[in-house]
Amino acid sequence: MQKKVKVKPNSKHQKIEEQPDGSLTVYLKSPPVDGKANEELIKLLADKFDVPKSHIRIKLGLSSRQKLIEIEKDT
Repeated sequence: MQKKVKVKPNSKHQKIEEQPDGSLTVYLKSPPVDGKANEELIKLLADKFDVPKSHIRIKLGLSSRQKLIEIEKDT
């Protein structure tokens, strides 16, 4: 499964909002420095979709606020 994700780093609260088009807006506490925001994003998405962190990959937008995330679901 692939999801479009818009990341908002340096937010006061961590939360994930699902948009009407199926994309996600993710608010992260971490700053976008040294991959910290990406690590926090992967952890949050792993919790939300109930998969191990190793099943989540950032396919596009590693250093961008707009990302394409691939989530491997066990079938």
